Amino acid sequence: MTGALGLSTITWGALQTRDFRVVDYSLELLKPGTLQGRESFNILHVADLHMIPGQRKKVEFVQALAELEPDLVVNTGDNLSDMNAVPWVLDALGPLLDVPGVFVFGTNDYWAPQPVNPMKYLLDQKREPSYVDLPWEGMRAAFIERGWQDATHQRLEFKASGLRLAVSGVDDPHHKLDEYSKIAGAPNPDADLSIGLLHAPYRRVLDAFEADGYQLALSGHTHGGQICLPGGRALVTNADIDRERASGLHRYGDMWMHVSPGLGQSKYAPVRFFCPPTAARIRVTEQR
Repeated sequence: MTGALGLSTITWGALQTRDFRVVDYSLELLKPGTLQGRESFNILHVADLHMIPGQRKKVEFVQALAELEPDLVVNTGDNLSDMNAVPWVLDALGPLLDVPGVFVFGTNDYWAPQPVNPMKYLLDQKREPSYVDLPWEGMRAAFIERGWQDATHQRLEFKASGLRLAVSGVDDPHHKLDEYSKIAGAPNPDADLSIGLLHAPYRRVLDAFEADGYQLALSGHTHGGQICLPGGRALVTNADIDRERASGLHRYGDMWMHVSPGLGQSKYAPVRFFCPPTAARIRVTEQR
């Protein structure tokens, strides 16, 4: 009986990894008149695909996100979970690569996953990377060739759908690859919207973005807790953000912060509990 219960629980957790969803948020961040009569500026935030060859349902879900007609796509990393996954990532993101986009990577873009001790995860203990290189450079080149911009340790300024954007990002804070000093300072005050990007929501980087005056920070990495209690209550965050803000849209001082639950998970931990894979559309509107 116990074995059957355990097997059914694992099966249910595995099925939840394919229960793809989209959530909508709305933020009043723009000065009146910025949108020139349009209703909103729509940001599509995707993260943590952890793609494995053969995940056709995930590919089809991500492709269909283009139907949301985003004005900007933000990808906050961990696209890969297999040495041969790059073509599958590019297939999934294909229609979205025609939309203005920005990205930063996570360490699971750089290094292959490895078997994990579930107790280490539940005890919120950091795991050493495998340091087995993944073909991330080709993926990055393809993103850039299609028009997306790499925000890693860059201060970017560009227009999308008529809005002037200031976007800065850092490399993955989870393994201390971030060098905020390279982008430090307030965003251009002439920008209509300022966004900070980081793969993992660590407070030292969030504090810096908030102190510099960014309006919105976008991250992923946590998988929303991945193994949660009913109601999506995270047990761990795999970062130093509090569990109450392990996913979703929240205030962070004077800044807003969205932490994506992500669309995948390591192939060595192929389950989710009360935490479905999710993409987010953030409708940025004018202040009233």
